[in-house]
Amino acid sequence: MAKTKAVNTKIYVLDTNILLHEPFAFLSFKENDVVVPMTVLEELDYIKDSKKDVARDARISIRAMEDVLHDATPDQLTAGVSLKGLGSGEAAPIGHFSIFSDHGMPKAQQVFTSNENDNRIINAALHIQQRATPRQVVLVTKDINMRLKAKGAGLAHVEDYRTDQLISDIKYLSRGYHKFEGNFWDKVKSVESRTEGRETVHSIDRKVFPEAYINEFLIDDSKQFAAIVEGMTESTLEILDLGYERLMSGKAWGIHPKNIGQAMALHALLDPYIDLIIMTGPAGCGKTLLALAAALEMVVERKMYDKIIVTRNTPEIAESIGFLPGTEEEKMAPWLAAITDSLEVLHKNDENVKGSMSYIMEKANIQFKSVNFMRGRSIQNAIVILDESQNLTASQLKTIITRCGEGTKLICTGNLAQIDSNYLSPVTSGLTYLVEKFKNFTGSATINLDGVVRSRLAEFAEEHL
Repeated sequence: MAKTKAVNTKIYVLDTNILLHEPFAFLSFKENDVVVPMTVLEELDYIKDSKKDVARDARISIRAMEDVLHDATPDQLTAGVSLKGLGSGEAAPIGHFSIFSDHGMPKAQQVFTSNENDNRIINAALHIQQRATPRQVVLVTKDINMRLKAKGAGLAHVEDYRTDQLISDIKYLSRGYHKFEGNFWDKVKSVESRTEGRETVHSIDRKVFPEAYINEFLIDDSKQFAAIVEGMTESTLEILDLGYERLMSGKAWGIHPKNIGQAMALHALLDPYIDLIIMTGPAGCGKTLLALAAALEMVVERKMYDKIIVTRNTPEIAESIGFLPGTEEEKMAPWLAAITDSLEVLHKNDENVKGSMSYIMEKANIQFKSVNFMRGRSIQNAIVILDESQNLTASQLKTIITRCGEGTKLICTGNLAQIDSNYLSPVTSGLTYLVEKFKNFTGSATINLDGVVRSRLAEFAEEHL
């Protein structure tokens, strides 16, 4: 990378996990230069042919880099190819992109002598730092241990990739509702109310709750007031009065809410005008049971939809489900046991539980599908339950959401404390990204369920372990 470049611009060295998390990440650094070590390309090459859930992201990143570099000579590849014209808006890149051959570095210039990939990438960043002085060289990686090693080895600047992070800490994630201290109406100085059929809508001053967003629930300590934000202007909030007791008396497929969180979730699930429901919360809070009960109510009883499609991201070992016997539904059954467990709970009082389950699965046309086979489909007039969605990236979730056609409702459930992916954290999970991106969309609602109702054992474990 040329030393003559403006000193106030930086050189970013990208680790492999950055390109797996966001395949087009090398286009996100505006006027600064981006370097990808050869070791990163080798890792991407290995991953793209593997059965890991990020293999597709590796292929996308490789193709994107090839599109930029396909006409470059070896000298241009080393010196840097301009990224100008590859984007739009203020964030469009105008820096340079290059490949650094870290294999040819002399041993004398290497801090780490072992041949581990992380060490080779750190060595490359240290070498570029020494060569590019006084320009700032920054290693960008999502690997916490690698950041510690790099700093310990003498790299002055090491960062996480935060370009697509909408929140800095998971505690700031939208919960889908706001609880006011005391009585809500004590905070309202003026209100205009009107009746729409059986419903009452209040217009209040937006200063009462300036941070409100569409379909956010409002409750207070009185256990009498409950409402949902239906609309807003610069000066007013339009809230639909739900009533606390009325909300708690909701029912779906014989299931009644056990707390106000479940009541709000059930209301959103049964609302035909809400196309996307996102439910987050700890294990045992009732996410899957509520989703399935509402789905059965709307498909079998109300006949609003034609079928229920249940899907989830499978663990890496199961990316190819072909090793399991049977049809796709039978192959997916081990990974969707939570759904069959919930079906058993919903019909535990029937004389023949297995018979009832078989009948309902056929009546509701319940289909088990793998996320990997959802691409290219167009799902019409169905309810899609996406379980364990905390393990998906934003791009994977986009692939699924864009499959939803006319009349389809998508229910995403997940527990951000149970992320199994090596490439995601609660802040970078696609589920977190989804909550923040869709919170102002009129066709979506988010609910964080914080009460464990599975058992006192599960509740104690969630609080103390």
